[in-house]
Amino acid sequence: MSGHLHDEGHTVAGWTGTAVATIGSTVVGVGMVMTSTPLMAVGLAVVAVSVLVTWSLHLAGWGKPPGPRPKGQWGMRLRDTGARAGHPGCVSCRLAGRGRRASTAVQETATVHETAEAEAGG
Repeated sequence: MSGHLHDEGHTVAGWTGTAVATIGSTVVGVGMVMTSTPLMAVGLAVVAVSVLVTWSLHLAGWGKPPGPRPKGQWGMRLRDTGARAGHPGCVSCRLAGRGRRASTAVQETATVHETAEAEAGG
């Protein structure tokens, strides 16, 4: 069980997004101390950009699918070759429209079988 803990978030996407969000949070904090609304707005914009940067890197294969990976894939600099097709159960991939083709094909197949059964039975 302890082996799975070493796999959480150790990706280029995760570290880059965290670094950008930390910079944005720091700018927000400085803006609060200086009571500068424009500086706080810039900091919040940087935090929003960190979300987009992390998402983009994940979709480019520099993130990881949900859950633990095999130990051979724990390296931070290893690119995920399955990212283009979408990760099952991954919200980021679903937001990008990835991974829906397989589920849509399964639904269409089920509908065809239900229609055939209804015609044969009726």
